[in-house]
Amino acid sequence: MKKILAMTLAFSMVLGLTACGGSGSSSSDSTTAAATEAATEAATEAAPAETEAAEASGDKLALDVIISQYGNYTQDWWSQFEKDFEAENADVDLNIEIVSWNDLYTVVNTRISTNQAPDILNIDVFADYVADDLLMEAEEYTSDELKAKIIPSFWNANEMDGTVWALPILASARALFYNKDILEAAGVEAPPATWDEVREACKKIKEYDANIVPWSLDISTDEGQAAFSYYTWNNGGGFVDADGNWALNSAANVEAVEFMKELIDSGYVTADPYTETRYPQQDAFAAGSLAMMLGPCNLYDLAPDINFGVAPMPTNGGNASVQMGVCDRLMAFRDDEAEDPEARTAAISKFFDFFYDTERYSDYMVFEGFLPVTTDSGELLAENAEQFQKGGGAGEGNSEYFATFCDMLSSCNFYPTAKAEWNDVKQGVINAEQQICQGEDAQSTLDALQDEIMALAQ
Repeated sequence: MKKILAMTLAFSMVLGLTACGGSGSSSSDSTTAAATEAATEAATEAAPAETEAAEASGDKLALDVIISQYGNYTQDWWSQFEKDFEAENADVDLNIEIVSWNDLYTVVNTRISTNQAPDILNIDVFADYVADDLLMEAEEYTSDELKAKIIPSFWNANEMDGTVWALPILASARALFYNKDILEAAGVEAPPATWDEVREACKKIKEYDANIVPWSLDISTDEGQAAFSYYTWNNGGGFVDADGNWALNSAANVEAVEFMKELIDSGYVTADPYTETRYPQQDAFAAGSLAMMLGPCNLYDLAPDINFGVAPMPTNGGNASVQMGVCDRLMAFRDDEAEDPEARTAAISKFFDFFYDTERYSDYMVFEGFLPVTTDSGELLAENAEQFQKGGGAGEGNSEYFATFCDMLSSCNFYPTAKAEWNDVKQGVINAEQQICQGEDAQSTLDALQDEIMALAQ
């Protein structure tokens, strides 16, 4: 039986891939309670079942894996994966369990607290597990070949205190979507690549048709931190400085939020960016009443009737374009009482090499509708995604889609979620940008936020 430290995570975690992934919340407190109770009972009862499975497997080394449910057909893909893996690795008994995002944190927390943590887990967070010394370092089980093909920014996105603790399982990215027909009719020759070009394009669109909203902006409590990243990153700023220290009140950030206010004051964005989330804005883009939108990759499939293009995020001051990346993770838990630690680590390494095989991993990306985090699968899907099928037989992959977004993945940046103050920063930047856009002084507002966060960090 695994011997792992017990821990408790907050159940209010935000899912990492809400941009493209499927997840939901319970409809009532009673429903949530029932789901939590059922998940807890299932996790608690798992111990004898796992013991019986281990006995039945004979001399095989058992690996218990929890995979998050991304769609209606996740179970189908992983059931086949389990069969294929065991066919090539007769010494490993692979036990894969698919758990919905609604129950995931409850199931994992209960397993950990009852000393039944999985060997491998697919989830969006890892910092709390690291803090409780529960995880293996990724370098322990990642082969040189696998590490070499993971996009560096996604590898580094799993770093904490100088160590990488997990592997990215899949990705989402955000970019500029634009309605080609509207821009052409308004006399905008190309999608804007700079803030000055954004100003000019919005002005022309407004003059062409006052009923069309030129630009999207969501600084609501739902995702205002995303807007902060779009503009600060592309002005040479961001949440942290080059040394990883909080730098919320930098001159670049002040200028970025002031640019957001300018877009609002000029009438270039939706009527109420303080409360309107990106979801109705996505609907407006799909309906042809919003000309340009900074949005997630799944918008590609949400606007089938629009003649649109996709371009990198516009920048300011000669800075390189930075896209917002999102990734969920695969991680391996420690087992300090494993009978054969070397064999266990070797089996975990085999699992990852098998999963990230070019063809197999590409198939999973199309099946679930995400972007690959490896260069080889990105290259394959950009040229021949049509050979793979979407889950449930919902059609084939789209090479143009993968070519567009895989080319942007290397320029992705990520929220600093591994820092303890992130949740406070996330809410803080939303409050700050709302106050600034409604008339408060940008520098003093961000100065106050910086002071608040630094006090928490001490």
